[in-house]
Amino acid sequence: MTATPDLGAPRLASPELLRTVFRRHAAGVAVITAYGERGPVGFTATSLTSVSAEPPMLSFGIGTGSSCWPTLSGATHVGVHLLGEHQRELAATFARSGADRFAPPTSWRPGPEGVPVLDDVPAWLICRITARVPAGDHRIVLAEVLMGDPTGPGQPLLYHQGRFTGLRD
Repeated sequence: MTATPDLGAPRLASPELLRTVFRRHAAGVAVITAYGERGPVGFTATSLTSVSAEPPMLSFGIGTGSSCWPTLSGATHVGVHLLGEHQRELAATFARSGADRFAPPTSWRPGPEGVPVLDDVPAWLICRITARVPAGDHRIVLAEVLMGDPTGPGQPLLYHQGRFTGLRD
């Protein structure tokens, strides 16, 4: 008979358990942008996932209580920006509730399909939204990649243990 490893004290599923476990999961940091009737909107996302190569598609999650959701719920296109280690403050700005995210020092320009494109990011994509899938208090947004630029500066920014950090060798 083999010994059972000590798994600690398991907890029943709860929002706090999910948050605690995912704080231990290092994730890349992206900013999602769109343009709506009231101007540009954007938010920091760590839920970005590659979905399909043919056609090129990705997904991300957004809370339906987010200030960006009203715009995203009707948007046809979004910008997806992968942030670099040098952009911790930018990530924090787009994560902060009530922040004027597109005011200086944020540097951006109107891009294809009218989508706000952030400057100085390691990579960005313009995507066409193809579906919004209900998932609890969030929506999973599926989007087809139309164009982008992977040639910007910097190493990737990560989110881990409740803070923004960089890669370590």
